[in-house]
Amino acid sequence: MSVNAPLDLPSNIALVHEWFTPRSSGGAENVVRTIDDLLTEKASQPELFSLVNEENLQKSSWLFNRTVRTSFIQKLPLGISHVQQYLPLLPFAIEQLDLEGYPLVISSSHLVAKGILTSPDQLHISYVHTPVRYAWDQMNIYLKRSFLSRLGLEPLIRWQLYSLRQWDQLSSSRIDYLIANSNFTAKRIWKYWRRRSEVLHPPVNVNRFVWNKPREDFYLSVCRLVPNKRVDLLVRAFNRLKLPLIVVGDGVEKNYLKDLAGPTVQILGFQSMAKIENLMSQCRAFVYAGIEDFGIAPVEAMASGAPVIAFGKGGVLDTVKCFNSKSGKGATGLLFSAQTVKSLVEAIEFFKEKQLWRDFNSELIRDWANSFSKETFKLKFEKTINRAWSEHINSCDIATSDLSS
Repeated sequence: MSVNAPLDLPSNIALVHEWFTPRSSGGAENVVRTIDDLLTEKASQPELFSLVNEENLQKSSWLFNRTVRTSFIQKLPLGISHVQQYLPLLPFAIEQLDLEGYPLVISSSHLVAKGILTSPDQLHISYVHTPVRYAWDQMNIYLKRSFLSRLGLEPLIRWQLYSLRQWDQLSSSRIDYLIANSNFTAKRIWKYWRRRSEVLHPPVNVNRFVWNKPREDFYLSVCRLVPNKRVDLLVRAFNRLKLPLIVVGDGVEKNYLKDLAGPTVQILGFQSMAKIENLMSQCRAFVYAGIEDFGIAPVEAMASGAPVIAFGKGGVLDTVKCFNSKSGKGATGLLFSAQTVKSLVEAIEFFKEKQLWRDFNSELIRDWANSFSKETFKLKFEKTINRAWSEHINSCDIATSDLSS
């Protein structure tokens, strides 16, 4: 099929995401926007559905003045601004969205969006960012520093997450075609849902970064400051090494990390995109100690020509080509083996003592990052949904033929 040919899809398409709000805008929302752009360009503009929405009220937003059909959570007190506080109601709420009349339904899911109800005549394709992290393998990480746990509510939270796990597994069986954002997510989907999925890496806006600026002598971390990102490991390691580290991000752990930081560590908090782009283009290396389902920030750092030093588990195994004696100049970063201060310190000491930044070619790192561009995503997603839709139509024709024979 020609790249510029229109998609052979129905005119009525529903696109479902958990929520549209300026308070929560990141990689998942970028996936939705890119899918929306592709469908609008090649087929028809999809109808948008979500639990809550206030994004279309923002003049600067891509959703400004777009109609978004929402759930009853939208009208509950603080439902828009604190939608996650209604977690026990969210599975029920997503099932109340009326998707009748849409032959093709595409969901972008990291929590409950994939649990929408569709009929046998509808094709439901779900792009899964992750099975619910805090209900499965990362439950205890979240609970350790949860404010509600400190209030003595941990047994109640554990019961709610137990119920969410049951619904999460049950609702996964409703999806007709599964797409995972990384091989790590595909493994988690198989582990918890026993479903096979196609891997399609999410789009990254690599073109906005500059890769050929001179490198300075500081290391950089950019992420939300929440427990599972393990920024505390970074701070402790750089305290020990007495090397300069700049941490950009906001979240519940910001004050804790500020108290933990030594004289060589700066916790800058929230920064503008322009500031982040400038820091990425100048840092000696980008450091990350968490486990990401995919991890857009490391790809953005590589788009800036910066090598990545990261914990070797999760999505970074898809995105970072690890330095070793055989990798030569094709490497884009260095992965450490254990999620500990000791392992991280050893990796940074190796990077520093061997002066590995001289072996990393910023232009080659940038070229590798281009393989995760929006254009690449669109081409692959276009082929996937066309194939899934053709198989769906053929299966419906066969079923009709069987009934009439």
